[in-house]
Amino acid sequence: MRVVTSTRAGARPSSLPAGPEPANEARDRLVMEHVSLVKTLAQRLAQRLPSQVEVSDLVSVGVLGLIDAASRYKPTLGVPFDAFARRRVQGAMLDSLRDLDWAPRSLRRLRRDVDAAIAAARRRLGREPEEADIARELSLAPEEYDKVLEQLRTLDIGAVRSLDSASEDGLSHLDVCIDPGEGASAQLERKELREHLARGIDQLPERERQILSLYFEHEMTLAEIGQVIGVGESRVSQLRSLALSRLRVSLRESLGLAEGRP
Repeated sequence: MRVVTSTRAGARPSSLPAGPEPANEARDRLVMEHVSLVKTLAQRLAQRLPSQVEVSDLVSVGVLGLIDAASRYKPTLGVPFDAFARRRVQGAMLDSLRDLDWAPRSLRRLRRDVDAAIAAARRRLGREPEEADIARELSLAPEEYDKVLEQLRTLDIGAVRSLDSASEDGLSHLDVCIDPGEGASAQLERKELREHLARGIDQLPERERQILSLYFEHEMTLAEIGQVIGVGESRVSQLRSLALSRLRVSLRESLGLAEGRP
């Protein structure tokens, strides 16, 4: 299948025609019309990753996600193809990054230590710990604690989306990414996970909630967020890493998972 890239970025989403167009031709047409979407998503994601991650590699796996989305898409879902494909393209890119496992073990161990410190401080204090509480739990001076958060930022490649935001058709982002063939049990589990995640986000300090919203939902850069909330880019990076650690701890506690699980 030959893929061309003549469609301009931001073009109006297409949908499968109602006529008797063969399934393979309809799939190929959707892929060709949305290759620019893959490139846009790859470039945005690459800005948040270490320099050794190539944009071309992200595009390659993103196109595979796009082909899969075009093969699965049905107009009867009531979801624009652009929204349907976006979630699968992003998912394919993130899965490929996780498979690379480029982060050193020492960095992953450091993240587990921070998560454990947050959980321990939360239990000891009976409230959401402040940064000074977490630093004390880690037996770190404030400047050492800041360096730890800065080191952890390269691990945060997941996509946290606002659970209240919706597509043009009124569906939440998590609903859009549901596979049409998913059974009732899987859909129920997804609903429960959404509720757990919503509670975890609600527990975050206000500024950290704002940073996650601006970064993941509005796709602003760290520098742009810093201008909005009045702090430097490095500080935004630290608070984002801290917010994601808090979320991991909240989900592990509410789901009954062991602290040491990645």
